[in-house]
Amino acid sequence: MDICVKPAVLITGAGTRLGSHFATHMAQQGYDLALHCNSSKAPAEVLSQKLQEQYNVDASVFSLDFSTDFDADEFVTTVKRRFPNLTCLINNASAYDAAPIGDTPRQLLETQFKVNFFAPFMLCGSFSKLVKRGCVVNILDNKIAFQQHQYSAYLLSKKTLAEFTKMAALEFAPDIRVNGISPGVTLPGVTRDDDYVAWRIDGIPLKKQGSESHLMAALDYLVNTDFVTGQVLFVDGGESVNVVGRNFEDYEGHKK
Repeated sequence: MDICVKPAVLITGAGTRLGSHFATHMAQQGYDLALHCNSSKAPAEVLSQKLQEQYNVDASVFSLDFSTDFDADEFVTTVKRRFPNLTCLINNASAYDAAPIGDTPRQLLETQFKVNFFAPFMLCGSFSKLVKRGCVVNILDNKIAFQQHQYSAYLLSKKTLAEFTKMAALEFAPDIRVNGISPGVTLPGVTRDDDYVAWRIDGIPLKKQGSESHLMAALDYLVNTDFVTGQVLFVDGGESVNVVGRNFEDYEGHKK
């Protein structure tokens, strides 16, 4: 009798918000789950138990603070020992703090880069050495298309991760594919009210808010299409391309 061995996925920042949606979706696709968390261990444990019961998959929670100098090889080794058929890494964990360049303290800058860039960088390298085959999906932000200095440290860390996605795709090919997803207005933070969301939607060419299903469809495409690597897929209703820039034909003086 053949035993069906499920593939496994490591999802960072899996305890809450978008990470929990990725975890649920991958469980629905038949993946066993390595759920990383930092401060959200309790909800991650609840999610782990729920997904095991609901989708008949195996799941474990791995707690680690990416803002510290952690050993990525040791972490991936621990995950792979628990899930030998690890084939996918979703770098979703993120630190998000607003501050313009002039008001950004060194500690905030370091934390944003440690969580948003250093951790995915090191995890990708360890994944390539220890897992050897599979795919990586880096979760970015459609803000990387802009120069919003109000989020300087956060945005620079995500822009760097986007460039890294292309570089890693070249280094790790053909055995490991590396791609990214840049979500737009999908899961606004709890501090964002309806008026703010409506204001953001007004600037989106498709004039609507995204849903988790849009991001899950993007994830499926990147995980399952084995001829795609080094790509960053913007899932934002066209918001990231809604910057025409000033030009002579629109110049009022030209029209007189």
